[in-house]
Amino acid sequence: MSSDKIKDLRIDSSAKERRSGFTWVIYLLVALLTAGAIYYAWPRKDDDVRVVGQKAAAKATSPAAAKSSVAETQASAPKAAQGATEPDGIALTVSGYIIARERIELSPRFMGMVSWIGVKKGDTVTNGQVVVLLDSAEYKARLRETEGRLSAAKVALERAQLNFERVSRLAGDNIESKQLEDDARLNVAAARATISEIEGQLDLIKTYIEWTVIRAPINGVVLEKLVDPNELVTPQSFGGTRGPSTALIALADPKDLQVECDLNEADVARVFLNQSCRVTPEAYGDKHYEGFVAEIAPEANRQKGTLQVKVQIKNPDRFLTPELSARVDFLGSQAPSTTTAQK
Repeated sequence: MSSDKIKDLRIDSSAKERRSGFTWVIYLLVALLTAGAIYYAWPRKDDDVRVVGQKAAAKATSPAAAKSSVAETQASAPKAAQGATEPDGIALTVSGYIIARERIELSPRFMGMVSWIGVKKGDTVTNGQVVVLLDSAEYKARLRETEGRLSAAKVALERAQLNFERVSRLAGDNIESKQLEDDARLNVAAARATISEIEGQLDLIKTYIEWTVIRAPINGVVLEKLVDPNELVTPQSFGGTRGPSTALIALADPKDLQVECDLNEADVARVFLNQSCRVTPEAYGDKHYEGFVAEIAPEANRQKGTLQVKVQIKNPDRFLTPELSARVDFLGSQAPSTTTAQK
């Protein structure tokens, strides 16, 4: 390589000095920024609260205000925690199922055939309404037969009375013996007894005919239709799955509903009779209903380790459907004392 080219590659000493001076300026700026960051980041005694943003200067110039803010935050923290565990005085929250307090299944009083059923699932019925008719042809035939026997018995009684009167006159004239008079009198008594017996049979048959008409015993809703027309029903089960049905329809009062809950053993002490409750159906979370503890089971379930509780719902409406789930909030955490309860 020629000497001229080597000279061209050499760096001028003045350029070296300029570059070295510029580098030192950069190092100095970095050192100043680092020192400033350390100064402001280093903790101080009066820095109880760190505030970021436009209000930092005002907070820094007022240490007393910062300390009072800390005190307010610490004072409100326990209240918030307490509200999270027991909001609105709730002692316990348990899930359960809505049930009808009384489910009524209408059953026949004798074996018979369903001739007509006038309701279906979900229908509203009133007390005394005819809902099912059983076949009454056999009992109506027995009714006519018994009425005929009764008429014949009344004729026999009239004949016996006429015979008794005739024999009595002859016996009074000493034409007939006293024994014939007694026999005639006994025949009259027997005829009357026969009439009484037939009248009893007639009342029984009429009762059976009345039983073929099934009426609703309450104002309620049909929960389930268990039979169809031309189906055999009986008041007794013969066993097995192919036997006749023993119930016709199931009814319940939609205005008499409860929530059935299972409490864990650890929560039993928080619940007592007549305790106020708030019921919220899972299907309608924005609706709440007042209630109270109406029943606590006298015996626990050993396998589950739970105790059954029933909460009566006050003023239920159409949004509460039996067998749907609901949440129950038990209000109040202390049962009344024994002395207060006795008073």
